[in-house]
Amino acid sequence: MSPGIRLVRIAGYTEPVRDEILLRDVQESDLSIFFEQQLDPEATQMAAFPSRGRDAFMAHWVKIMADETTTLKTVIFHGGVAGNIVSWEQSGERNVGYWLGKEYWGQGIASAALSKFLRQVKTRPLHVHVAKHNAASIRVLQKCGFAISSEATFSGVDGEQGEEFVLTLGASD
Repeated sequence: MSPGIRLVRIAGYTEPVRDEILLRDVQESDLSIFFEQQLDPEATQMAAFPSRGRDAFMAHWVKIMADETTTLKTVIFHGGVAGNIVSWEQSGERNVGYWLGKEYWGQGIASAALSKFLRQVKTRPLHVHVAKHNAASIRVLQKCGFAISSEATFSGVDGEQGEEFVLTLGASD
């Protein structure tokens, strides 16, 4: 095992996860990094979520940062901003979403960060909507205890219809 890597057991799975994955409150200085991360074409295709222009992106984050019912955390990996995790209320349900910069994919960071987040956010059930073709995010969510609870369609990038799973982490999980 390389220095700085340890084995972590998350909801029945054991995998190497890098040390120094921290969650902290989102700071205004994080937003420019989040903005750049959401511009990546591969990431937007995988998430089936369009990137926003700078003004629209910043306006969205100003709005959610002002909402006291929203939980916002920056994912820090080895001192750098790797992405974010957010929990918000929508249509009477508590939802979770996360975004990591592409350079942080495939290292166990999302699973470890989401696991930490779920220990902080105790509200259950939690729901996540994820594009069916986003196998990596589905795996992260399942490793953290989420289970597929339903399927739906959504209007994707450029208005085309997409298919998604709704995953839920229930009160007894």
